Amino acid sequence: MSTTTENARPTGPASGSWQAGVLGGIVGAAVMGALVVVMNPPTVGVAIPSLYGLAPPQNAAAGLVVHVSHGAVLGVVFAGIVGAADLDSTGKQVGVGAVWGVVTWAVLAALVMPAWLGAVGSPANPPLPNFAPPSLLWHAVYGVVLGGVYAGVEGRF
Repeated sequence: MSTTTENARPTGPASGSWQAGVLGGIVGAAVMGALVVVMNPPTVGVAIPSLYGLAPPQNAAAGLVVHVSHGAVLGVVFAGIVGAADLDSTGKQVGVGAVWGVVTWAVLAALVMPAWLGAVGSPANPPLPNFAPPSLLWHAVYGVVLGGVYAGVEGRF
């Protein structure tokens, strides 16, 4: 007679917890948003809401809503990455979160956002590319918080 043990934790591309990704993305974007508000208020008040025609005039509330929404969506993408790579340790998830934050900075903040703001005629249009060091810090913090929250709540939904 033989016995087998099955692993109840799914693996592969569909195994990342999208709910943990959403929550991690929201918390990460909120922490990042607080840093941005302290360090460069026009980014939240003008640049981010300008992406969707919600500024000018300055509208920090709309900017924060847009920013946190973006963070939630990017958190779901992060969850897919974690699931596809089958990363099951907190350290790996936080580390990949940090890398994910840097990737979002390099691609979305430095390239896509300036092009988008230029296309919509925003007065807050930065140069293209815009590899601003403070923005790198903000996005790295987003990724670390995202990875930490994800690791803390994954499997609890």
